[in-house]
Amino acid sequence: MNDRYMTEGCEDGPHERQPRVLLVDDDPVNLLLTAAALRERGFTVVEAEGGLEALRQLADWLPDVIVLDAMMPGIDGFETCRELRELPGFELMPVLMLTGLEDEDSIERAFDAGATDFFVKSTQWVLLAGRLHYLLRSTRIHMALLRSQARLTRAQDLARMGSFEWLATQGLRLEPEARRVIGRNGPRPMSLQEVMHLIAPAQRRAMLARMREALRHACVIDCDVAIRGERVLHVEAEPQFDEQGRLAGYGGILQDVTERRMAEDKIRQLANFDSLTGLPNRRQLIWRAERALESAQRQGHRFALLLIDLDRFKNINDTLGHARGDDLLVEIGRRLRGCVHHCDQIVAPGIDEALLRSHRALEAVGRLGGDEFVALLPEVAGQEQALAVADAMLRALREPVVLAGREYFVTASIGIGVYPGDGVSVVDLLRNADIAMYAAKADGRNALQLFHPDLIGRSREKLEIETALHKALERGELVLHYQPQIEAADGRVRAVEALMRWRRDGALVQPGDFIPVAEETGLIVPMSEWAIGEAARQIAAWRDHHGLDLAVAVNLPSRAFERFDLVEQVREATRSLGLPERALQLEITETALMRNIDQVIPVLHRLTQTGVEIAIDDFGTGYSSLAYLTQLPIRELKIDQSFVRYLGEREQSTAVVTAVIALARSLRLRVVAEGVETPLQEQVLRGLGCDTLQGRRFAPPMPAEDLARWLERGGRATPARDPAG
Repeated sequence: MNDRYMTEGCEDGPHERQPRVLLVDDDPVNLLLTAAALRERGFTVVEAEGGLEALRQLADWLPDVIVLDAMMPGIDGFETCRELRELPGFELMPVLMLTGLEDEDSIERAFDAGATDFFVKSTQWVLLAGRLHYLLRSTRIHMALLRSQARLTRAQDLARMGSFEWLATQGLRLEPEARRVIGRNGPRPMSLQEVMHLIAPAQRRAMLARMREALRHACVIDCDVAIRGERVLHVEAEPQFDEQGRLAGYGGILQDVTERRMAEDKIRQLANFDSLTGLPNRRQLIWRAERALESAQRQGHRFALLLIDLDRFKNINDTLGHARGDDLLVEIGRRLRGCVHHCDQIVAPGIDEALLRSHRALEAVGRLGGDEFVALLPEVAGQEQALAVADAMLRALREPVVLAGREYFVTASIGIGVYPGDGVSVVDLLRNADIAMYAAKADGRNALQLFHPDLIGRSREKLEIETALHKALERGELVLHYQPQIEAADGRVRAVEALMRWRRDGALVQPGDFIPVAEETGLIVPMSEWAIGEAARQIAAWRDHHGLDLAVAVNLPSRAFERFDLVEQVREATRSLGLPERALQLEITETALMRNIDQVIPVLHRLTQTGVEIAIDDFGTGYSSLAYLTQLPIRELKIDQSFVRYLGEREQSTAVVTAVIALARSLRLRVVAEGVETPLQEQVLRGLGCDTLQGRRFAPPMPAEDLARWLERGGRATPARDPAG
């Protein structure tokens, strides 16, 4: 539609351009007089002496209004009007027909030909000018309405919205936009029944009930409804009344809100479910747990929360990368969910099916974050059922997980809290399940633990130790005690083992009370760094002040061997004090070694290349492969004291020690027996050919100065050599 003649402005104000008029008349006198009169009254007039000339001028010129004489020779005004209406852009051009006839037939012919208005020829120029101004003004209003309607139509298209009306006497009328919304663009009218059949069968009955209720009470309809093709429509309709105030029907809009609903569902998904595993997140879990708690309070039954934390997940995540770690979490979530969904449900006697369904709807495994999961059992008969589910989870997690074509084994620690005995709120249950989970970890991991009140004291004590341990390094509270290692052949002190102690509030804390906490919190790494530096400093002090040449063995966790700067750290600690690297021996337990052996082996090789000797501590207590032993650059095996304790009393202990000594000889490794306390143990070990003995049979762990005095009183040590030579 061409509306240039409207957009350029045709107002009558002093600053607007003059309206342009095409005046068409075959009578030269009338043409002259009318044109002059209109020019005097502010119009720009272009004259045409017939219909053909007028049509030619309209080919390249656009007036604001056309004044057309009805009776002309050749093409009269009626035919001219019909032809210009067929020209593109002239459909809404205002046309005033001038006629000298006042009969109704001529007026009807003028409107049939497409005239906008008519005017009887006269010399009343003021009336003619007024009629033209009125015609221009009404045309502007009409164009503004059309533009507004076009914008509304466009807005409805963008909003996927359309209007409709249903009247009891006339049926349903859908506007074109509404037809597009429901996917029916054809011209054929649609009945209300046809539209109802587009609604998804599962919602049709509810929609009919809603409509009947609205008709009964003459209330507003405002709802969403699903139609075939997985689309969702929003329906808003208000009642319409007749002159007597009776309900006549409804009028309103239909809007396609499918994308909005999908976006809302996505937001709801992100707000309530973990994006990685698809499991309920913390927010959703707590909401479900609150509902389960309310149900348990009403019905008087129990429900349980299981807190599941993966053991050593960080090792896999750091070794294989976060992508493989994510794959692992997804698989763990799937297995845990299967354990909950497939476990036997034990419900209270007399529970109805609807309540059972509501409980199972709350049942879930969710991810709290990281490698922590929670299982919610909304109704359990007691602790035994919760234990059974937890045990099924441990069994499911023991199966290998295939990542990047290789099998990995993952375990978990599970803490269990059961309402109401272990807490009367969700917060209490989660906290107590967490305490139980940490107790399971402290008992060796890959275990489950029911909460009981005694665990709170243990947890509080552990927290206090952790807090104080953070400050122990700063305050200089850590000390090293040293225990001699005696050569079996000649009784000399070959080396000493540095054993860490913590002097807290004037009393010594034994390693078993704080080392596990240090390992769990990661504090063991800076503590090990301190131990290396302190041992090197003490070796130099013994050399300088007592003339002793003692090597010191320092036990390090596997984390320390995974650090890229361990070799440089040892080199710096020895060379800064003028010590050879062999002055420090490093020990790693068999269990820690096998935990991350692929990462540890390269570091061990680099250390031995600098002269540092490596020993495997607590040998025989873990699980190691003999093939690995042939690859490791180790110098020494240390027999764990658990085997030494019953030497000469139990055949099994003697057999194990005999095998270890034989293995060490075949691999040309030195053997140290720990925990030697009795003459019988010493006698058996010497008889089996053990190289080195360590234990209270010879000397307890003691401070550095006490060790020096012990040596001066009769302990035999290797004399110090001149650092220069």
